[in-house]
Amino acid sequence: MRPIAFFALALALLPLSGCGYHTLGAATHLPPGVSTLAVPLFATRTEAYRTETVMTQAVIREFATRTRLRVTPDANGDPDAVLHGTILKEVVSPLTYNSTTQQSSSYLITMVVSVTLNARDGKILYENKNYVFRQQYQSTTNLSSFFEEDPAAVERLSREFARQLVADVLEGF
Repeated sequence: MRPIAFFALALALLPLSGCGYHTLGAATHLPPGVSTLAVPLFATRTEAYRTETVMTQAVIREFATRTRLRVTPDANGDPDAVLHGTILKEVVSPLTYNSTTQQSSSYLITMVVSVTLNARDGKILYENKNYVFRQQYQSTTNLSSFFEEDPAAVERLSREFARQLVADVLEGF
């Protein structure tokens, strides 16, 4: 009789055990006192034009949208935390080749980014020195309707990067 009572008690307590999920921000790398976050313009080690601006703006927008933090691009205003980013590499590689026109018809942008989130006292709250993101885009061979697609691909890649970075900082995965 005793094993049956133990089994019944365990079965009754099972719904209270939880499933392992938690709310957004419950497992954060941010200490409770952090209310302001500075995200200065990302540094770049590439020759690409404007990528660091697009990347920084995407990160600021994502933090402002998904958190209650006051996010600023200015690190001089004594923020509680500062996120420094560096674009280490940006490579554009042809993916497909049109043998008729003898031109590439699609490309792949690969970007490698390093980020460090520091508290006011300099303590590292989060760091990932090797984010790798890729984005494909098509090119056009019709000069009358030519539209340069690589800036749009950089925008898409920046949004994906920002979403992943904020999720990593907030959720700790």
